[in-house]
Amino acid sequence: MVKLAAKCLVAGDSTVGKSALVQMFCNDGAHFQKNYTLTTGVELLVKTVPVPETSDSVELFLFDSAGKELFSEMLEKLWEQPNALCIVYDITNEQSFNNCAKWLERLRAQTSGMHIPGVLVGNKTDLAGRRTVEQKQAQMWAENNGLEYCEMSVKEMENYEAPFHILANSFHRLYKEKVEAFHSLV
Repeated sequence: MVKLAAKCLVAGDSTVGKSALVQMFCNDGAHFQKNYTLTTGVELLVKTVPVPETSDSVELFLFDSAGKELFSEMLEKLWEQPNALCIVYDITNEQSFNNCAKWLERLRAQTSGMHIPGVLVGNKTDLAGRRTVEQKQAQMWAENNGLEYCEMSVKEMENYEAPFHILANSFHRLYKEKVEAFHSLV
């Protein structure tokens, strides 16, 4: 039984649902808060995710980051050396999707060229009638940037656990690959 720990940065524009997503995941879908206060720095939440078909688990340290440009300098110190990335956008807000490139660039600047697991998350599928970012477009962008992709509605409690399970499984797989590589050297 292996218990790993991973620092996961959750980033994206303001009001895309980052805090709602992290809160809902860490509280096992207990309830969706209708009112959130603006995150002004980083809120840290922790949750252990079991890895399917193993007795292993990954403890995710989720750094829920402010989406306002005003706080970006303060974030960079807190973002050092992440093990996983989660970039969230609102499917009804094309600008929030376009800004994912900026968020990814900032996050990758903290990883010093290392490959780390990442996921692009399209939130607010409950507002599908107002969708401005097509799923195929976002999926292609994610693939081109080495990220997994999923969509969800935190409000409707649909698929909100998916990004963190994807990240935990990917992080665990990387760990196993490194252990095997190490053993092959011995």
